Amino acid sequence: MLGLLIFTVVHTAKDQDRKRAPDVLRKAKTKFPTLLKVWADAGYTGRKLIDWVTDILRMSLEIVKRPRKKFQVVKWRWIVERTFGWLNRHRRLSKDFERLGSSTEAFIKISMINIMIHRLQPG
Repeated sequence: MLGLLIFTVVHTAKDQDRKRAPDVLRKAKTKFPTLLKVWADAGYTGRKLIDWVTDILRMSLEIVKRPRKKFQVVKWRWIVERTFGWLNRHRRLSKDFERLGSSTEAFIKISMINIMIHRLQPG
């Protein structure tokens, strides 16, 4: 079965995405062992990382960059951007108030549960 999963891991802002990528991707692979392909934004760009994901985790890492000039729909990127838009409607997530990454992660999960419940039972 082919499915789409949006996996969110929160880490401190002082670390670059590329530096934390191995930890994030290892965690994703451990939690979802059948995961075969990952789309990431330009913060994860780097031949070394892409080769590491391919060789060690046996997954495909595709960097989805946004276009430089004018607006255009980029395949798969809209899914993540739309999800962030939904999450920003929740007051607690509209600004970064949390001290711990685990708190932010918990509020993201709670917000997504709320979104799914309202999809299943509108009103």
